[in-house]
Amino acid sequence: MIDRRHTLAALGALAASLPFPSAWAQGAFPNRPLRIVVPFTPGGSSDVLARAIGLELGKALNQPVVIENVPGAGGSLGAEKVAKSPADGYTLLMGHTGTLAVNPALYPKLGYDPQKSFTPVAWVARVPNVLVVNTSVPARDFKALVALAKSRPGQLAYGSGGNGSAAHTTMEYLKMQTGTSFLHIPYRGTAPSVNDLLAGQVQLGFTGVPALLTHIRAGKLRALAVSSPKR
Repeated sequence: MIDRRHTLAALGALAASLPFPSAWAQGAFPNRPLRIVVPFTPGGSSDVLARAIGLELGKALNQPVVIENVPGAGGSLGAEKVAKSPADGYTLLMGHTGTLAVNPALYPKLGYDPQKSFTPVAWVARVPNVLVVNTSVPARDFKALVALAKSRPGQLAYGSGGNGSAAHTTMEYLKMQTGTSFLHIPYRGTAPSVNDLLAGQVQLGFTGVPALLTHIRAGKLRALAVSSPKR
């Protein structure tokens, strides 16, 4: 089951219902703009990647590629919208671990089936999460953060892109492994959670690299650990 979910999340990074082979053979595709639905707010990892892909895809296909953000329910609303779109290859979903692998375990009724509603097109990226803290937090490394959290159970708050998001599940796993307690503040997307993290409204976050890298390099956030096996 674990291998299957990992494969599903990787292959589903960019998913869509492809046009019929005859349309490709006749050179009829694409003859109008394409749309990539990002099931989260602008500014998060999925959005950053989708916009970079859309730019290059538009050049390659000689057609505009529109990025549409449809946030809500851990990415389920956007995925459902794509699942109910015509199966002609013009509407694509920027898939995500939460949308394709986690949500089926969290929501009893989804408006899509991650294995049947989409056709995998490309594995776009493997995006590790980065554990960051606001610079006002005294912890300078991971061990110090764990010690601080144990001394102040439930007092340090972390933000995420919503219930079931990668930031949420990663942080909950960290809590289980370290025996710590943090307060979860869910947002409608990664960008607003990062904004509050920068402002000090929440103290830490554990989300994808693209949304955090600029702030880490600027010294506005302190990176303590990554979720990948290596640096």
